[in-house]
Amino acid sequence: MLRLEPRAKPSRALSLLSPLIALAITVAVGVLLFALLGKDPLRALQMFFVEPVKNLPALSELSVKATPLLLIALGLALCFRANVWNIGAEGQFVLGAMAAGWVALQAGGDLAWLGRGIVVVILVAGVLGGMLWAAIVALLRDRFNANEILVSLMLVYVAILWLSYLVYGPWKDPKGYNFPQTVLFDAVTQIPRLAPKMRANVGSLIALACVAVVWIFMFRLYRGFALQVGGLAPLAARYAGFSSGGALWTALLVSGGLAGLAGALEVIGPLGQLTPHVPVGYGFAAIIVAFVGRLHPVGIVFAAILMSMFYIGGELAQSRMGLPKSLTGVFQGLLLFALLACDTLINYRVRLGAEKLAR
Repeated sequence: MLRLEPRAKPSRALSLLSPLIALAITVAVGVLLFALLGKDPLRALQMFFVEPVKNLPALSELSVKATPLLLIALGLALCFRANVWNIGAEGQFVLGAMAAGWVALQAGGDLAWLGRGIVVVILVAGVLGGMLWAAIVALLRDRFNANEILVSLMLVYVAILWLSYLVYGPWKDPKGYNFPQTVLFDAVTQIPRLAPKMRANVGSLIALACVAVVWIFMFRLYRGFALQVGGLAPLAARYAGFSSGGALWTALLVSGGLAGLAGALEVIGPLGQLTPHVPVGYGFAAIIVAFVGRLHPVGIVFAAILMSMFYIGGELAQSRMGLPKSLTGVFQGLLLFALLACDTLINYRVRLGAEKLAR
């Protein structure tokens, strides 16, 4: 029988190269998959890895896709380093979008006096909405020892159903031909764009600023050090006087706030209104982004770009080659399983035969 035996000293070089090896495996399996489907593998790979970066408009779309993935993955990396398994970032993303959408709906009424300043209020509302949803998870884990994986995951569906209720009911556009959507937000609420006739916006710069802030927090501040020690060695952290409850709340609130910010940028950026299609799976895809980026802010930037290429490539392959839209999910899953397999083989060696019992 096969068994895994821990390696005495896993290769650091291979650990760093693991995401690239996983990507190569994913591409190889993808080529085989395209061939079995009767499609030209080279043309399909072009859709995924060339078309999304071939010119400025394509790069603009890439930044629009990468921004929410980057923001959410940053928060998840912080959680995972603290050994807090926040699987419900999708729900925090939706709550952030809802909170931001509610403020945006007031732009032509009670908050008209804010002018363009309402954009800042919208973003703050998104952050607070995401933090509120994450705080529920933190409270139940801290006070009742509830499993944060299950709680955060179940709250995703509560958030989605709440959004559906609002856009099908109280917030539905009365002149929208009965479509489940809010009115289009006023132009004053739109996030500034980086260039005319392109959808790339200031949200990308905000996300990069968050990368710098999270890096400083993780590796240069005492609180970030304490949070990571609590994740790696809870007993040592307790002995050193670090608060496990503080680490839990910090990780979840920061993660929820970043996911909420991503939701806010989405609704006042490319969407411009609330619809039932706000949740598109960014919160779940960001889990893969965080691990492909090795839970490091800089690595997550490149992982978010790669995952965005999968999203755009899947859409192009659907429209130009007749491939199913679910191909994006297939590539995401392949990348995750290839990464897990690489990490396992780097840290363990496969042995044949039963383990000998010590006498």
